[in-house]
Amino acid sequence: MDKTVKELTLLLMYLTSWNEDVGLREVRRTWKGYPFNIIDELTDENLVLGSHRSKSVYFTDEGIKTAKQLAKKYLNGEK
Repeated sequence: MDKTVKELTLLLMYLTSWNEDVGLREVRRTWKGYPFNIIDELTDENLVLGSHRSKSVYFTDEGIKTAKQLAKKYLNGEK
């Protein structure tokens, strides 16, 4: 069950994310309105990164790839 909750949290974060220009490149950013223990696990797995002081995190390339795979798994490829 914990794995499913973590997967669905990552997917929800991705579905509610946006692209943001940070100077030299664009990043995919999302709000941290989810349980912090799950966000910490996703950070430990290098799927999202961000400051503890920030209200948002951004996806790593691996995080985007994983989220897209989860969209296929749970949403039949939508998004």
